[in-house]
Amino acid sequence: MPRSRRAVAMSVSHSSRLNKLVREQYMRLPQDGLVQVTYVWIDGSGEGVRCKSRTLDKEPKSIEDVPEWNFDGSSTAQAEGSNSDMFLVPVRMFRDPFCLDPNKLVLCEVLKYNRKPAETNLRHTCKKVMDLVKDSHPWFGMEQEYTLLGINGHPYGWPDNGFPGPQGPYYCGVGADKVYGRDIVESHYKACLYAGVKICGTNAEVMPSQWEFQVGPCEGIEMGDHLWMARFILHRVCEDFGVVATLDPKPMTGNWNGAGCHTNYSTEEMRREGGLKHIEAAIEKLSKRHDYHICVYDPRGGRDNSRRLTGHHETSNIFEFSAGVANRGASIRIPRQVGQDGYGYFEDRRPAANCDPYAVTEAIMRTTVLNETGVETKDYADH
Repeated sequence: MPRSRRAVAMSVSHSSRLNKLVREQYMRLPQDGLVQVTYVWIDGSGEGVRCKSRTLDKEPKSIEDVPEWNFDGSSTAQAEGSNSDMFLVPVRMFRDPFCLDPNKLVLCEVLKYNRKPAETNLRHTCKKVMDLVKDSHPWFGMEQEYTLLGINGHPYGWPDNGFPGPQGPYYCGVGADKVYGRDIVESHYKACLYAGVKICGTNAEVMPSQWEFQVGPCEGIEMGDHLWMARFILHRVCEDFGVVATLDPKPMTGNWNGAGCHTNYSTEEMRREGGLKHIEAAIEKLSKRHDYHICVYDPRGGRDNSRRLTGHHETSNIFEFSAGVANRGASIRIPRQVGQDGYGYFEDRRPAANCDPYAVTEAIMRTTVLNETGVETKDYADH
């Protein structure tokens, strides 16, 4: 085999080369009224997702129809082997785009043996905060950037021992020499639509093999639920194609864009006529709590984002807070249309691609609606 063809073959997983037509004959078999439910949860890394499936006697019509389950937390970095059972508590149900109707995907919270939330279960406190601020009707839209890698860890489609041409022609590009992996992106989009995930768009990004999809608008806790399920579906689609989707904020060093998860946000009063003053007030609050937000905008307290937020490649400097109209080099961007209309929303460009959306949306609400200050957070458990 010529070297170039051999390199392409080696960039995808062995499983992706299995005969999918053989699989199809089994997937078409009747289920006799039984339903396959796949439980999905966030593992001990705070970034990875895990799943396992079980059979229910009938199709669940609501999340209340899906029973709790358990798993071995010692194998997911969430418990010790001597006390390893963790609870899976179903919180949101989606249609299954891989096994099709009537089968389901179910997002779960993870509880420890004592029914307290696991360390990476950030949904638990986010839900409390969202319940407190529900009268402000917070809407979010998150722009998830990611990079496609071959199974060898090299960006998919890049030369084996080199680099593609400089950035410029790839953003929203069209053509085999400008975009890599569109089949994956379009499959993910359709799978999310089928599942009921509130995906609202996608585009090729500035670095070749880097893509973005957007989820929203979602209100309150719904934002984190839908983005996490969209991430799970992305990883499953990539599994079928034999490639890897990484959410690393800076997968390639040098003169290449990093990957973020820009977060668009508004409250009901921001969306009304004259709402710009409320947007500006929220930005002022955020400006006084920059360090706190940086700490929660990636899973490692800002260390991941320090590789990305350099003040270059359409990012702000991690050590400085800034805001501006239509400024993609600022911490906070007010879209030009919002500036002209005098109401709408703003975009926080600081969250990293591997952020936990529960942590990001909770932090924004704590600062802009609950008026918290400093680096400490308030415990609302007794309120």
